Amino acid sequence: MRTAKITRKTAETAITVELNLDGNGSYDNQTGVGFFDHMLDQLARHSLIDMKIRCKGDLHIDDHHTVEDVGIALGQALTAALGDKRGIRRYGECHLPMDDAQIRAALDLSGRPYLVWTVEMPTPKIGTFDTELVREFFQALSTHGGITLHVDQLHGINSHHIAEAAFKAVARALRLAVETDPRKSDAIPSTKGAL
Repeated sequence: MRTAKITRKTAETAITVELNLDGNGSYDNQTGVGFFDHMLDQLARHSLIDMKIRCKGDLHIDDHHTVEDVGIALGQALTAALGDKRGIRRYGECHLPMDDAQIRAALDLSGRPYLVWTVEMPTPKIGTFDTELVREFFQALSTHGGITLHVDQLHGINSHHIAEAAFKAVARALRLAVETDPRKSDAIPSTKGAL
């Protein structure tokens, strides 16, 4: 079973992440940041990865440490659940429209973290949520999940739609990448023999 549980505690956050890569997209995410919880729910639902996240962060300062550290812990959990990555498809991509917004996400579970981010939010806030934190989350997820991740905005005038489309597009790409390839379920998807 491809599951993981990660606990991460610092002076700024205390986080537990539980993942099941072979789930149905169920979620139970509580970080204390409403919009971020909504985005994590979208990530779980559209990737079909069961996800339970608990975070107690220093929200009296701002949301930054909570969002970034959840990205770190989620990346670590993803790495743990994938193990040696035997049998996975490895690559995934998605063009996702949401009203005015269209986001393209492509990723490689290569073990080589790299983020390309060409997304611009037209507003600095979505409610009380700092829009710059969307990139911070994906940077942390990419780095600690060993993911080469490209997220490109093709269209968009509404920050909420752009952010949500980004989470959903990455989720759909992740769904493809973590799936078992029935033609090579016993093989590491690399000519090097390791990822």
